[in-house]
Amino acid sequence: METAADATGLLPSPPHKPPRKRHRGVLRYPFVRQLLRFTGVGIICTGSSLAIYALLRPLIDPQLANAVALILTSLMNTALNRRLTFKITGSKKRARDHLSGVLVIGIALLITGGSLGVLHLFKPEASVAEELWTTTLSGFVATAVRFTLLRHWIFRRARHV
Repeated sequence: METAADATGLLPSPPHKPPRKRHRGVLRYPFVRQLLRFTGVGIICTGSSLAIYALLRPLIDPQLANAVALILTSLMNTALNRRLTFKITGSKKRARDHLSGVLVIGIALLITGGSLGVLHLFKPEASVAEELWTTTLSGFVATAVRFTLLRHWIFRRARHV
């Protein structure tokens, strides 16, 4: 049996995609959604970094322990932010994104390392717990700088997701 589409040579229209999910309230702003996802990634990476620091600190000096912890978690952080926060998939520009991420980690090292330097300047006998608090608090500043640089420099092509 011939259908109207067959008789006219017209093909049926392709199935429609479901409408995009509309966000309500403050979630309608891409910045807010990115900030929430970035926070989740940050919690994971900060926990990992603090654990690595605490494990290394009895064996090496605080600056080196801080640097090793940040460097080890930086690749994970950039990869997670690339995929989860800014919704970038595929390998296009991945190497450049990670190289730029290393530069941002360098800035974080300056901030957290500088705070450790100031702590040891005023309290040379600081405990590991005091060092952890110092790197955590200065890490908040470094995190704000990191989010800003990721959003407006490295992943600016995906700012509105």
